[in-house]
Amino acid sequence: MNQSTRNFCIIAHIDHGKSTLADRFIQRAHMVSEREFHDQMLDSMPIERERGITIKSQAVSIPYRVNGTEYHLNLVDTPGHVDFTYEVSRAICSCEGALLLIDATQGVEAQTLSNFYLALEQDLEIIPVINKTDLPGIDYDWLAEQIDRDLGLDPERAIRVSAKHGTGMDELLEAIVHQVPAPDGSAGDPLRGLIFDSAYDPYRGVVIHLRVFEGAVAPGMPIRFWSTDGSHVVEETGTFGVGTTQRTAELKAGDVGYLIAGVKRIGDARVGDTVTRADLPCERPLDGFRDVKPVVFASVYPVDADDYAEFNAALDRLALNDAALTYEKDSSAALGFGFRCGFLGMLHLEIVQERLEREFDLAVIVTVPTVRYRVVLNDGTERFIDNPLDYPDPGHIEYSEEPFIRASIITPTAYVGAVIKLCLDRRGVQNTMNYLDERRVEMTYDMPLAEVVYEFYDTLKSVSRGYASFDYELTDYHASHLVRLDILLNGRPVDALAQLVFSDSARQRAGEICRRLKDEIPRHQFKVPIQGAVGSQIIARETVSAVRKDVTAKCYGGDITRKRKLLERQKEGKKRMKQIGDVQLPKSAFLAVLKPPSD
Repeated sequence: MNQSTRNFCIIAHIDHGKSTLADRFIQRAHMVSEREFHDQMLDSMPIERERGITIKSQAVSIPYRVNGTEYHLNLVDTPGHVDFTYEVSRAICSCEGALLLIDATQGVEAQTLSNFYLALEQDLEIIPVINKTDLPGIDYDWLAEQIDRDLGLDPERAIRVSAKHGTGMDELLEAIVHQVPAPDGSAGDPLRGLIFDSAYDPYRGVVIHLRVFEGAVAPGMPIRFWSTDGSHVVEETGTFGVGTTQRTAELKAGDVGYLIAGVKRIGDARVGDTVTRADLPCERPLDGFRDVKPVVFASVYPVDADDYAEFNAALDRLALNDAALTYEKDSSAALGFGFRCGFLGMLHLEIVQERLEREFDLAVIVTVPTVRYRVVLNDGTERFIDNPLDYPDPGHIEYSEEPFIRASIITPTAYVGAVIKLCLDRRGVQNTMNYLDERRVEMTYDMPLAEVVYEFYDTLKSVSRGYASFDYELTDYHASHLVRLDILLNGRPVDALAQLVFSDSARQRAGEICRRLKDEIPRHQFKVPIQGAVGSQIIARETVSAVRKDVTAKCYGGDITRKRKLLERQKEGKKRMKQIGDVQLPKSAFLAVLKPPSD
């Protein structure tokens, strides 16, 4: 057992101050100079700092001395958004303790509860921390009641801090040392380490982020990956600093760090795999992580078809760093070759798209996102459909089902009416409605996942002025009447714009798409009809007017029949152009279709 090591993570609802608290820990340990310090030190991607959110779990080893003993506090900062719960679960598996951050003005919120239960499942020591105590008008009795009733924790143990001003840091660090248990495991046992993340170095290959549970690993040691059975020799081991790494002689039981072993193939180092010695393997692998299941699917294509090979390599590298991303090859008549990708939500999709464009300098087009539906055919065959082009002929379908979620919403009582209306508009069915206290209401709804992935979270924040919190879990499939909505340009279907929609919403959705495309498609030499169709039935239409040359400008008086003849000749010419002309569809048109349906 490593008595001087503590492994802990920070978990909380979004915007409760996790990254700010990590910044204060780093400053308290004097790990960077004041000149080098900046906010969100552990957020390594520019997109994280710009959006003010954490996307990737980041680890750092913080030195802390108390009573003459030097401790190594291995901190893992986690995301707060519901789309990145998988990152939180991986961080929790690498720790013995967790700081559960509670906003002093907001109290216990939906994602606070969700992450609390994740930590309980792993039997972590949970320390409640009340943050933002520098704000005026805080009701500590109300917070204590929530911690006791909602979380079942002792409110007397809750530590009051202000991550913004750095107050309460020493008390919190001492609580980590004394309350978080030292890691189990002996350095003399056979090596068992869990891969919880990885990154790619173009010069040294895959950099494996590892939590060692038993044994030790050092340079020169032969290791084996349990699931792939690949063997390698360790070249370097070390721990994580702030924006850098620190080489060490070994990583022993209880340590969190990295190893480099000349792994060149990205698929060899799988997140959740067990690392052991090749010459003295352990008896059984570690449990790893729960399987991640994508809930939103979309096809991604490079704008320039010549970038396909580079695009393929970029997705390989991105998937190494983002284990929740899944992809397989796809093609489109309109957009060429690309990949069908699976995401954990719409924010996850946006982040992946931005990372492809920023980190790999690739311009990409994303098709309309959809969820995975279940279709039962007349012969009893069951199929899962996540691509509208694979949707069978309606005459062959016995019935179709769509995935539902159990949504948990905590909102102040003043916004109950607005939240109920939003959920009803999204086809939600209320299950429970509990008044947690005189200020807050918890509501649970069964809702179609397809109605939630399109900006539901942002709309909820808007109608509740930012006070409502939201979390969800997938439940089961329920029968639904689905139709495939095709978009036709100049009478020709564009496969990249097709989507599966609820039948009652098809006409409204088709009308919105047609209106948006009309604003984005440039005018041609001929009229361009934009149509929304379900099967052979046209349910919406807009028309882009033709660019018309004034062919009668050269006629100065004379017989009217001469002007008519010129206009008829122009009309015939435009008719021929319409039959053979191609409509230019700009990238902005695809982005316009991606916008959520207006309420």
